[in-house]
Amino acid sequence: MDFSGFYNFLATNHLSRWLETLPMILSNWRGQFKHKNFKAWESVVQTLPFLIPESLDLVDGVSADSTLITCRHRLGIENLLRQLMPWRKGPFLLYGIYIDSEWRSDWKWDRLFPYISSLSGRIVLDVGCGSGYHMWRMLGAGARLVVGVDPIPLFLCQFEAVRKLLGGDQRVHLLPISIENLPIMKVFDTVFSMGVLYHRRSPLDHLIQLKNQLVDGGELVLETLVVEGDDQRVLIPKERYAHMNNVYFIPSSAALKRWVERCGFKDVEIVNTSVLSVDEQRYTNWAYNNSLSSFLDPKNSDRTMEGYPAPCRVILIAKKNLKHISF
Repeated sequence: MDFSGFYNFLATNHLSRWLETLPMILSNWRGQFKHKNFKAWESVVQTLPFLIPESLDLVDGVSADSTLITCRHRLGIENLLRQLMPWRKGPFLLYGIYIDSEWRSDWKWDRLFPYISSLSGRIVLDVGCGSGYHMWRMLGAGARLVVGVDPIPLFLCQFEAVRKLLGGDQRVHLLPISIENLPIMKVFDTVFSMGVLYHRRSPLDHLIQLKNQLVDGGELVLETLVVEGDDQRVLIPKERYAHMNNVYFIPSSAALKRWVERCGFKDVEIVNTSVLSVDEQRYTNWAYNNSLSSFLDPKNSDRTMEGYPAPCRVILIAKKNLKHISF
């Protein structure tokens, strides 16, 4: 993958200090990275045509079209995109090809968008961005630059495939690293972390990492799992939660709010609570393995297959406190 476009963008903006460290980090990733399918995925991206859409919508979804695309072209593009399955986040509508992803990520966006500060002119970070669906929605909401970080290589290839089909926009970039490896520059006006916190062995450290990427007064948009209970309630799954073996801490909403406040945020507010439905996360012909319905108790959909409360998700908004917090 070529990150030169991102480096060129950084060089012409006040983010140029990133060039002191980021190229080496990504060079190390390339040198150390091993995955049996990566070369095949990268080949798919290289084979896809570079298209400039005649119509592009990033406001009501992520869709692009052109009268120049024939049925033969469409079939060829779809065949290539299917080689990048499974598609977790979406959906995308690209030149008549509907990528029906496992997650209806547009539903999550619709839930949070009324509550966040305007993204117009902002520099935005999306942590755990997956294929980059929400990054395109952030760009459609007026962001000046959107940077996503996600270490899963398939997601990088999916993102680059979509970007190539959308005209190669250089205002949005995905870096194949985790937030722990991202240089701390404190330049982001808004930081999103959606579906990440419960995968962290140290959730407070993750919140501090998010805070450290924000400008003073910047906004955190956090979406995560919660359970019912008071501000002392935290579920620690014994082995798996909804079949996931990397879920470590699921707090109550009250406990989550306290965590965020203790980490140096102010104006902390839970703005949305929703029980995850099998219509929002489901099996499709673009995501071929089991999904939420397989991970719930078949006799009681209010419980997971392990006997824990079924997934309930909240959206939390907070501001970075200007007061210095010591740890």
